[in-house]
Amino acid sequence: METVVWSRPEGQRAGTPLLVMMHGYGTDESRMVRLFEYLPQEFTFAALRAPMPIGDQWGWFLLDYFLANDFADVISAANAVQAWINSVKEQHSSVTLMGYSQGMAMASTLMRLHPDSHKAVVGLSGFVLNNELLSVTDSFDEKPPFFWGRDRADLVINDDAVAYTAEWLEKNTRLTARTYPGMGHAMSRTEMVDVSAFLRHYVLR
Repeated sequence: METVVWSRPEGQRAGTPLLVMMHGYGTDESRMVRLFEYLPQEFTFAALRAPMPIGDQWGWFLLDYFLANDFADVISAANAVQAWINSVKEQHSSVTLMGYSQGMAMASTLMRLHPDSHKAVVGLSGFVLNNELLSVTDSFDEKPPFFWGRDRADLVINDDAVAYTAEWLEKNTRLTARTYPGMGHAMSRTEMVDVSAFLRHYVLR
């Protein structure tokens, strides 16, 4: 990860829980940095910039309107993020993942590939990848805690993706699902109150 924005200087990170934050398609890490002040300050936050240029912004892998993707790109991005996590995780008491939009696809994919590496996952206005190769390997000794926040009227994530995501999360995780009317394809302060409660319960308790 060439660009990472941290919430703490390096000398203040040791022993803190780490929240790894991944932005959506066609944006950058600043979208997640704006959330730092609304989340539990016991965490160290790290907002990552995705590696793939999308115009003058960034993405984790190429997507079309139907959320189709090249799975090799997905795996390449996931491996890069996990390698970065492995390089810093010894400093921290735990690692939790947060992803917005396409970042939720990344966060949930990392959880599926490395189920013992992450304490919990927060997904915001996003989706879980519907992929046969991933589904074959889905196996959790204990269902991981997962927060899924969205607006039911979000027009960016198509109905098939929402339906698959709901089914997969219900089957495979300890799901906390919340909806926020009027939020659209975005994140809100009200949502961050619920995310903070989730993080306190499953990570900080």
